[in-house]
Amino acid sequence: MYKVLVVEDEDIIRKGLTYKVDWLKNDCIVVGSAVDGNDGLEKVVELQPDLVVTDIRMPFKDGIAMLEEGLKTHDFETIIISGYGEFEYAKKAISLGVSEYILKPIDLSIFDQAVKKLIGKIEAKSNQVLKWESLSIYRELLDVKSFSKQSTPVTDMLEYIKENHHKKLSLSDLSEAYHVSSAYLNAKFKEGTGYTFNDFLNRFRIMKAIEMIKESNMLIYEIAELVGFKDYKYFSQVFKKYVGYSPSNFIRRREVE
Repeated sequence: MYKVLVVEDEDIIRKGLTYKVDWLKNDCIVVGSAVDGNDGLEKVVELQPDLVVTDIRMPFKDGIAMLEEGLKTHDFETIIISGYGEFEYAKKAISLGVSEYILKPIDLSIFDQAVKKLIGKIEAKSNQVLKWESLSIYRELLDVKSFSKQSTPVTDMLEYIKENHHKKLSLSDLSEAYHVSSAYLNAKFKEGTGYTFNDFLNRFRIMKAIEMIKESNMLIYEIAELVGFKDYKYFSQVFKKYVGYSPSNFIRRREVE
């Protein structure tokens, strides 16, 4: 659901844009309204809308000044509303990246087309950001340098994690197999990979979880179990630690792809 802020000093127009427009059909909701530019700027900072619909001529601070200051704090799309004879304002709006400029009296069908166009633009930007975030997540989760060149026992430990990450793993099991202490193995592993054994294991599991989220329709708790987390709450904490979002929020963000 995309958040919309309506900024208009004329009550009739402000209320009309808030209540007469079918926002829901474009997956939008009006989260606030403002009566002048100062009020609008405060709402932009507070509500962080995806779309701002604003008049140009308003008391205290005009729409252009409000947009200039607001865009410094938060990225959003804008529909400008104006009367005839305000071409200089229109040119300034274009310089700010405003592509939708609607004259009064407002034709709701034209307004609806403008909303659809900007929602498409917002989705495209969100999709691009998400793709970059996904690449960044993979880079940050496992900065695999030259694991294939590692010597035993590091190579064996990496293979052990890859093949058994879905099981209950313990460094002590490996220490028994190699007849060396867990502390020694952990030190060798960190020396070779840059990660402790448990840190690498958690990152690898989360990476696998992301792959399953992208490629299947399984429930989150099912994915958590399949990658080795028996406690969903702990899985959610680890996921948010490495990815920056909870699993459910990560899935919602992916819905724009």
